[in-house]
Amino acid sequence: MALSKLERRQRIKSRIRKVISGTAQKPRLSVYRSNKEIYAQLVDDVTGNTIVSVSSRDKGVDAKGSKSEIASTVGKSIAEKAIAAKIETVSFDRNGYLYHGRVKALAEAAREAGLKF
Repeated sequence: MALSKLERRQRIKSRIRKVISGTAQKPRLSVYRSNKEIYAQLVDDVTGNTIVSVSSRDKGVDAKGSKSEIASTVGKSIAEKAIAAKIETVSFDRNGYLYHGRVKALAEAAREAGLKF
């Protein structure tokens, strides 16, 4: 029996999460994308806390343009907030999504804004 799209993503996600874990010094940059919005958060998996979060729904984020342009705005914004919280290196968690399109745009914008991963 073939896997559904969601089951396939969950399987990939669990494979990634076996390897990637966030700490207070090097948190995990987790990306979630819905049909309309995109969300990014820095997670400390040791304590289970979200350190910084940004989404395309936030008031400070300019949500104009294509979905990829909005994703790059979110990436730039998460990098600025992370650097303000004295975090420079993160481990990138694409959450089972392909590194393509909106996820790639967010990651590259975060890299350009100063995050290392």
